[in-house]
Amino acid sequence: MHPTAPEPDSAPAPSGDPSGAPSDDTARAPGTTPVENPLRACSLHQLRRRTSMKWRTYDPDVLPLWVAEMDVPLAEPVARALHEAVRASDTGYPVARTYTDALAVFTRDRWGWELPSERTALVPDVMLGIVELMKLITRPGDPVVVNSPVYTPFYQFLTHLDRRVVEAPLTPDGRLDPATLRSAFARATGTRGTRAAYLLCNPHNPTGTVHTAAELAEATRLAAAHGVRVVADEIHAPLVLPGARHTPYLTVPGTERAFSVMSASKGWNLAGLKAALAVAGADAAGELAAMPEEVSHGPSHLGVIAHAAALRHGTGWLDALLAGLDENRRLLARLLADRLPEVRYLPGEGTFLAWLDCRALGLGDDPAAAFLERGRVALNSGPAFGTGGAGYARLNLATSPEILTEAVRRMASAV
Repeated sequence: MHPTAPEPDSAPAPSGDPSGAPSDDTARAPGTTPVENPLRACSLHQLRRRTSMKWRTYDPDVLPLWVAEMDVPLAEPVARALHEAVRASDTGYPVARTYTDALAVFTRDRWGWELPSERTALVPDVMLGIVELMKLITRPGDPVVVNSPVYTPFYQFLTHLDRRVVEAPLTPDGRLDPATLRSAFARATGTRGTRAAYLLCNPHNPTGTVHTAAELAEATRLAAAHGVRVVADEIHAPLVLPGARHTPYLTVPGTERAFSVMSASKGWNLAGLKAALAVAGADAAGELAAMPEEVSHGPSHLGVIAHAAALRHGTGWLDALLAGLDENRRLLARLLADRLPEVRYLPGEGTFLAWLDCRALGLGDDPAAAFLERGRVALNSGPAFGTGGAGYARLNLATSPEILTEAVRRMASAV
């Protein structure tokens, strides 16, 4: 049984003109008062009212720091755009250009990259976009290289697609290893007639590694030398923290036959509002154009509206979030050093995920199970992320400092 829902929040409903112009907060010029840290805006009492997977999978006494949902309010420009769409009964089919134009503004302003709008396709979400791209460039039984430990749906979706997963483990500190990649590419292409692919996670989930331009260039060179096609999952691209810089994969020399899949989903907590874009390198545009037309029917029109509003008008909110995530990764490091010094944690350069090496605790291959049973904290189980995951757990630090502090206290009590 779940607890009775508390009284409604006192915050006013979002409002604004239907043009989608940015709010006062998100329109401020650099150097003026920043947007409030979104991670400090929601109490546990408020969060318990949510009905999403994060808050309804476990019993009410469990602190859920697992699935990639953030404990934040919706960015005001996004909320306003959705309210205006509902008020106008604008609930029809999506238009790809709405998303493409907004992403082009974001990539130009954020990374100096002119998105090739003519080489994009609207897809339901990042993983389904990856599936459709794999259908275009590989066949059943073909191998797909991944850098383990890696996002668990990579294994699930590829297996269901009848592709064979070939692992190229990261180094112990979470970096791409050229020798390991070379070996994996050679194994993947060892059978004549094989169409091999490389599914790159950039930034990397679960380690939080932000691959450098040099690392990506070397991986691209090795893939080309072995005839391996590359698809980059860049869903976490907006979530690169101070001290690191995201390199859009298609800006790397030699990526003309590669693909990227991008979305505002993770950066603005929009997983329930489905939409994403697949982007082709210059020499892969024809293949992307061959994607079945019905794929574009999967995204939600409200999802496209929400993502476009986030990309165009939600950058102030995003910057406040990134500052809050930076504070939380430093807080987590201090908490672990104080209460669980046996746990090894290398603060990630991106994402809102923490990859915890719990092997010294003696909790076996799946320490998350012990933290849940004894501490009533839900984390993701390390072994599900493939080779390199045994003895690890993934923690979602996109929550309030108070909840993060209590979670580590509970984890310490479990050992």
